[in-house]
Amino acid sequence: MQTHYIWQYIPLVLQILVALAMAGGMVAASFFIGKHKRTKVKLGAYECGMDPVGDARGRFSVKFYMVAMLFILFDVEAVFIMPWAVIYRQLHTITGQRLFGFWEMVVYLGFVAVGLFYVWKKGILDWTNTSSRGDL
Repeated sequence: MQTHYIWQYIPLVLQILVALAMAGGMVAASFFIGKHKRTKVKLGAYECGMDPVGDARGRFSVKFYMVAMLFILFDVEAVFIMPWAVIYRQLHTITGQRLFGFWEMVVYLGFVAVGLFYVWKKGILDWTNTSSRGDL
């Protein structure tokens, strides 16, 4: 007797239905069981345990955005280094050259170091000096 292909998906469908039923049941139970007191404190904005003061559209220094972009840059650097480190021992068998992977990473880190040196010389990483803006 031959079964239809669609019957193989029954366990998946059942698992999805059980997950949705559990999630819906938890939300419904908290709605019916929980206490609902609407007070001024509960309905107010919450920011790090402090009362919000002033306008939310405050201006930030350019250095804040520069440091944020630098963080993203060096975070992406780590994203490139991690897979390289995982397959480092296999690189010489893939390329046929023993130190190809090593010199490849040395060149990459050289570019990153030049960028870091440039940013450091421009004064973007120096937070003590408020007179220089550190514009690129």
